[in-house]
Amino acid sequence: MASLRSLLADEEVRSISRRYFISNGFDGTLTSIGIVVGAYLSGVSEGITVVTIGLGAAIGLGTSGVWSVWEIERAEKQAKLLRIERAMLTDLDGTTPQERQAEARKINAIASGIGPLIGIVLPLLPFLAHDVLFTLLEATLVGVAVGVAVLFTFGAYLGSISKQNWIVAGIRMGLAGIVVAFLNLFLPG
Repeated sequence: MASLRSLLADEEVRSISRRYFISNGFDGTLTSIGIVVGAYLSGVSEGITVVTIGLGAAIGLGTSGVWSVWEIERAEKQAKLLRIERAMLTDLDGTTPQERQAEARKINAIASGIGPLIGIVLPLLPFLAHDVLFTLLEATLVGVAVGVAVLFTFGAYLGSISKQNWIVAGIRMGLAGIVVAFLNLFLPG
């Protein structure tokens, strides 16, 4: 547990994990907005169908996030370790630096996989209340609004850590969701 705490305190580990989480969360949210708008425009009649389609995308993007980052970070961290070994003229297998890099890779991969899950699942939630609280159109509009709010939150967070205007940064990210929803209106069908 102390190892996990020290890794989470490491700015490099947090920075890499944050990038993967936000980037893949952004992708997942835009995907979810595309799914909810596309499902409505395609005439899907049940909210649970939209949720099922979205969960399929969540599994795909979540798996992609974990797997790709696992492999990317394996290569990057191995290359870094090899550079250190060359500089030190010693083998670092089984040492603390090698173990820390392996643990950091796990944290990065988990963050990468969680981002799209959150980004996809949250905009799908209104569809669980189809025929209870919402019509399909209302669930679609609320789903898009939730997606835009998630994107705004990602942007506001990035703006705050980079000492930018968090509102402007949030609006810039949220705008992407509106653009995706709007572009879906021009799909054939």
